[in-house]
Amino acid sequence: MRRRAGHGTTEPSGTGSPAQGRGAGGRRWGGRGNRPAAAAEAARDRETLLLAAAGAGFPLAPAAHPSGYGCSCVRIGCPTPGRHPVSFAWQTQATTDRAQVERWLRAEPEANFITATGRAHDVLDVPAEAGYAALAVLEERERAAGPGAEPELGPVALHGGDRMLFFTKTRGTPEDEDEWWPCELDSHPETMEEHPGLRWHCRGSYVLLPPSRLPDTAEGVHWLRPPQEGDALPEPLALLETLTDARAEYAVTVEGLEQHTPWPVR
Repeated sequence: MRRRAGHGTTEPSGTGSPAQGRGAGGRRWGGRGNRPAAAAEAARDRETLLLAAAGAGFPLAPAAHPSGYGCSCVRIGCPTPGRHPVSFAWQTQATTDRAQVERWLRAEPEANFITATGRAHDVLDVPAEAGYAALAVLEERERAAGPGAEPELGPVALHGGDRMLFFTKTRGTPEDEDEWWPCELDSHPETMEEHPGLRWHCRGSYVLLPPSRLPDTAEGVHWLRPPQEGDALPEPLALLETLTDARAEYAVTVEGLEQHTPWPVR
C-alpha cells in the first residue's frame, strides 16, 4: 500500500474551509491582490481531487451547491440545500469517466459532486467524535502491520465537521440477503438528523464527495485520507467492528440515540 498524503495525521486534504487559509496542497492563500490567482489554483486543486476520486473507481455525479443562503436548485425552500444530486437519474448518471467529469466541471464550476455507493464502494458514516477515535486506532494498526498487509483503513472524509465517512469495499447485492444487514440500514443523507448513529451507505444511496461546500458551515466536506488509484479498500465488516466500539463510547452523549439506533433486531 502506498503511503497516503497526510497519513498518520488528521490534516484535511481538499479545498477545505476558507477559514483554514490553505488550498488543497497545503499552500497558504495569498492576500487580496492574489485572489484571482488563488481562485484559479483552488479550482485546479479541486479538479485534481475529483479526477483522482474518479480514477480510484468512485462513480461521480453533479450535485447542487450553496447559493446565497439557499440552494442552487430551483426548488423553493429546498430541505437539503447543497446536499443533493442535480438529476433524479443520478444513479445511472454517476460515472468514473474522466472526460465526462471534466465536462461537468466546465459547465458548472461551482457544483458539488456526489459519489454513488453500492457499486464500487460503500461508506460507513459515523459521528465525528467516534470517527476520530476509530481513526487513531486504525492508523496505529496500519503502522504496526506495515506494507503489504490487508488494509483495515481506506479513504476517510470529514462532512461538515460533525460526521466522518469511511470508504470500504461494497457489499454489492449478496445472493443471500439475510446474511447481511437489512435494507433499513441503507441511508440517504437526508436522514442524518433522524438517525445520529452509524449508517451504512450502500446500494441506492450516496454521499457528498470532497471537496464540497455546505451552506450552513464553513467546514464543508474534505478528505482526511484521500483515495489513491490502485489501493485496495478495506472489508466493511472488519471496519464496522472498530467503528461500533468507538461509537459505543460516545452513545451516551447523543440525545435520543437509543430510540433511533439503526441496528437490526434479531
